[in-house]
Amino acid sequence: MDQDAQISEILQTCKTIALVGWSPKPDRPSHRVAAYLVSKGYRVIPVNPGQAGQTALGEVVLAKLSDIEGPVDMIDIFRRSEEVGPVVDEAMARFPHLKAIWMQLGVEDQMAAQRATMRGVSVVMNRCPAIEIPRLGL
Repeated sequence: MDQDAQISEILQTCKTIALVGWSPKPDRPSHRVAAYLVSKGYRVIPVNPGQAGQTALGEVVLAKLSDIEGPVDMIDIFRRSEEVGPVVDEAMARFPHLKAIWMQLGVEDQMAAQRATMRGVSVVMNRCPAIEIPRLGL
């Protein structure tokens, strides 16, 4: 499957997204992307330990992935590349039916991606769903 087809499939089948690194600041990319995804009908669960307990996007901001109750289809990671590995490992441990790990623009971790892929989880790196959705006409 080519990358556009993979991205299209992820964006069409993943409806619940945990967004790690969400910011309450409207000028931050994580804030804007989360709001965009909600506007497109996705359920976005914001994850940020410094903002835990606040309400954003109709959800309570949680401190960590393991605080999320219920299934999550995709993890969208707004963290530095060197911080991705533990996030991916926590996501795979917490969500046995996880479909996708998405690393935002400028974020890549080949080792974490390999671990996820070996578990059957799709991985997208160095891309943004808010760019891909209109580009692919979704």
